[in-house]
Amino acid sequence: MRANVRSPSPIRVLFLCVGNSARSILAEALLRARGAGRFEVRSAGTEPKGVNPLTLRTLQDAGLPVEGLRSESVENYRGEPFDYVITLCDEAREACPYLPGAHTLLHWNLPDPAAATGGDARRLAAFKDVFARLERELEAFIPDALARHEAPSRSGVA
Repeated sequence: MRANVRSPSPIRVLFLCVGNSARSILAEALLRARGAGRFEVRSAGTEPKGVNPLTLRTLQDAGLPVEGLRSESVENYRGEPFDYVITLCDEAREACPYLPGAHTLLHWNLPDPAAATGGDARRLAAFKDVFARLERELEAFIPDALARHEAPSRSGVA
């Protein structure tokens, strides 16, 4: 007789920053790509400004898809449950509205690459630096989140 094995539900993650133009969009695309389908990922801003073209270029240069990425308000997600809400700047952490439901709040304070000045090469380098920092954060986050998410299913409770 075959055991009834239920695959765990995806881990719901919301990345939050002020403009939802760079850091949170980069994080959303990265986790979607690196999460092997185990994460349902969204990003939002407290004051969305639209997706920065250098965000899209950074993702394309890394070979990641950019289709469907858009800048939206955190208000769009106020009633949705998330397992993790990750703020990506001090301003977003301070302005983060109350999001109902049990979730873990994490804070990764990263510089805003959209605020970088100088020529195109210097500005693009700022985006790639933040991208690399997000990759390092996610290298630690993904296995930890998966282990925590799967732990209750190992308890023997059916």
